[in-house]
Amino acid sequence: MPIKNRFAETHAEITAWRRHLHQYPELQFDVHETAKFVEDKLREFGITDITTGIGQTGVVAVVEGKTNTSGRTIGLRADMDALPIEEATGLEYASKVPGKMHACGHDGHTAMLLGAAQYLAETRNFDGRCVLIFQPAEEGGGGGNEMVKDGLMDRWSIDEVYGMHNMPDYPVGKFAIRPGALLAAADQFDIVIDGQGGHAAAPHEAVDTNLAAAHVVVALQSIASRNIDPIKQVVVSVCTLRSDTDSHNVLPQTVRLRGTVRTLDEDVRDLAEQRLRDLVTHTAAAYQCRADIDYERGYPVTVNHDQETVYAADVAEKVVPDVWRDTPPIMAGEDFSYMLNARPGAYIMIGNGDGATVHHPMYDFNDDAIPAGCSWFAEMVETRLPSN
Repeated sequence: MPIKNRFAETHAEITAWRRHLHQYPELQFDVHETAKFVEDKLREFGITDITTGIGQTGVVAVVEGKTNTSGRTIGLRADMDALPIEEATGLEYASKVPGKMHACGHDGHTAMLLGAAQYLAETRNFDGRCVLIFQPAEEGGGGGNEMVKDGLMDRWSIDEVYGMHNMPDYPVGKFAIRPGALLAAADQFDIVIDGQGGHAAAPHEAVDTNLAAAHVVVALQSIASRNIDPIKQVVVSVCTLRSDTDSHNVLPQTVRLRGTVRTLDEDVRDLAEQRLRDLVTHTAAAYQCRADIDYERGYPVTVNHDQETVYAADVAEKVVPDVWRDTPPIMAGEDFSYMLNARPGAYIMIGNGDGATVHHPMYDFNDDAIPAGCSWFAEMVETRLPSN
């Protein structure tokens, strides 16, 4: 079964929804207008079992199949939030909100799930229930976790859950997936190194925090090169280094460093955190400084369940041939991980074609991917809940 004909017919309509959402991006949990747009569309499709305010501003809707002898429920998830980035695309449907843009394609994810919802509400050619999950705050707010904590899986008796994300620099509409760890745990750290400020011409009378900070940055790179099994993966990036002075002749009292640690399994995650704490503390002390460390664990590893990955890949193969079933892991983080920790399921990537990568001011979701994405969502329901 290739791309469903219905999505060729509704492609322009779904594209218009996507471009509308693109013009009015909202951040994290503050997605009230986006959630209202989603709710209004669902009601237009004849879907009446809609609950808002799950995970603060999430929307959950139920589509019943023609029958329900299976007693099973499949969940489909799309994220709704945008990013605090000034758009630079110059497109006619570019963001109308200064400093905010859909730079990760969540407008496309939401539009594709709405397209699938429209089709499923029209046909209901399945035996069971489909739960549509429109999630806020994927970009750093942990909206997926908030929805799970709000009872998403138990209240709607979800048996399996599936999601999708676009993948720049991969052929448009092609699918990629892997069993096991697909996306990394995303942790972050804030370090404050404190010494003794002084005049740059008399460093012997000060305790140079810049020197200590520089050695900390270098030392942290030994976690990947000397502490972690080289077969496994870890990223330790110091992204901000800022002192409390901008002067040319002052040695600062404090220096602040911020960064991220990315890992693909919990043992490596534990080891990376411990080594960071040890290296920062002792390196700072070696230069007569003190270090305070605030280490925050973020999204867990996104782990695809083995059998559900096969289901997702087989359905993708029906839609578009030549699915990449062993795509390399990606060191970005994703809070769909919380849903996969709560229920069996899988997360699949769909090609966005050539162009800017995600989180870039020139990024744009490729509307040519819409028919394939909608088809995959719909076919997941019809395949996992076959009609009698």
